Amino acid sequence: MTTIVGLSGSLRRGSFNTALLRAAAPLMPADAVLQVHTLHAVPLYDGDIETGPGIPAGVVALKDAIVAADGLLLATPEYNNGIPGVFKNTIDWLSRPPDDAKRVFGNKPVGLIGASTGPFGTILSQAAWLPVLRTLGTRYWTGSRVLVSRAKQVFDAAGVLQDEKIKEQLQAFLAGFVSYVRVASHEPTMMSANATMPPVPRCSWSTNTPSRAATAGLI
Repeated sequence: MTTIVGLSGSLRRGSFNTALLRAAAPLMPADAVLQVHTLHAVPLYDGDIETGPGIPAGVVALKDAIVAADGLLLATPEYNNGIPGVFKNTIDWLSRPPDDAKRVFGNKPVGLIGASTGPFGTILSQAAWLPVLRTLGTRYWTGSRVLVSRAKQVFDAAGVLQDEKIKEQLQAFLAGFVSYVRVASHEPTMMSANATMPPVPRCSWSTNTPSRAATAGLI
């Protein structure tokens, strides 16, 4: 059984990114499972907490889940054309202490998906994650991406994915990512610090996009 941890980068109760992960769970390939996690148990990073009381229990639990999993799938919102602070904060906690970062992220296959109400999905935040993932020594999958734009038209009021085209894109993404994870598990070669930045793959748009970028709203 291949296990993927899906981590939503939004705290909002009706988050489209959490909904996207929930939609992905039943679309996983055979003999693969997606465990959906959120950021709610992770506090703001404070070095005094780390050196005093220690790593918070919620962070430890999430670290252990990622270590036990075969791959990591990040569902990222986009705030002001970049990475949401709460999501980056969680990754920062997960990389502490520094000598434990390799155990959590080293060689870990990672995929990116995302949803926003804007017309370009989360293309800029996904791109912004690349140097972070490289620094952590992950193995970022460049085979495909899912960029859900105009999410209010894609999910219903209960957060259920209604767009069949996006379901097909998501299912194809998951099939490719799980296949990559399974191959990567037999090729434990750490990315070097000087490794070439993974190329940005061609986008899979969920809807037609205009010619001008716009900042996303609710995510």
